[in-house]
Amino acid sequence: MMRTDGYLLDHQQTEKGQRSDAFATLFDRTTFRHMEGFGLGSGWRCWEVGAGGTSVVSWLAKKVGPTGKVMATDTDISWAVPSVTRPPVEALVHQVGVDQPPGEGFDLVHARLALVHAPDRERALLSMIKALRPGGRLLIEDADPALQPLACLEESGPEHQLANRLRQAVRALLAERGVDPAYGRRLPRLLRAAGLCGVEADAYFPVASPNCAGLESATIHRVREALVAANLATGEEIDRHLANVVAGTMDIAAPPLISAWGRKA
Repeated sequence: MMRTDGYLLDHQQTEKGQRSDAFATLFDRTTFRHMEGFGLGSGWRCWEVGAGGTSVVSWLAKKVGPTGKVMATDTDISWAVPSVTRPPVEALVHQVGVDQPPGEGFDLVHARLALVHAPDRERALLSMIKALRPGGRLLIEDADPALQPLACLEESGPEHQLANRLRQAVRALLAERGVDPAYGRRLPRLLRAAGLCGVEADAYFPVASPNCAGLESATIHRVREALVAANLATGEEIDRHLANVVAGTMDIAAPPLISAWGRKA
């Protein structure tokens, strides 16, 4: 159920769709706000790195129109159904930082929760910048669970304590597989060091949304076997936590998403 390249949340697991839907509902508005701020419009050429789903790809396709281009890449493109992958969208199996960029002269390159899982993050970042046209925009978005490590900000009962302990356990699993839980905060510095101009960043931190609970439930389902195998939680504890989430009595927080952007000179 787990890949050995550091990516715990394998695309093939059945909860992927539920997790992707909850994540898109929580964070798409933030992503789209940044893209619209760049002036995204008709005729733009865009590369969506590590697409993992249809929401951003479909939105980009409507924005760029028939004269534009949306190149959507991922290590698994099973999400790429015909209704989505018609012009101006093209889907391609690709591993950023390992494979060559799928083109050049892009007006916009976007990666959300992709760079932190890349085998070589520095090479992946430079690859995305190389693919931009002069003046093109790069938008990188990654979670920073170390910035706010709690599932429940108010730990007033045993159910909150259990939720927070399991959140810490998931972080431990990710760290063991080479995922940097503080990567999001490093993005502005990394973009400047890579030569981008006009670098800025912000963070979005949703709390107590039903989609936070949905994201939590889908995530715990997907890493259940890994948590038990690592002796970080018992099956009974996981079942109890999932029941608490479904009951809707806890205010679940999602990890903050840090967005950083810049312009190629």
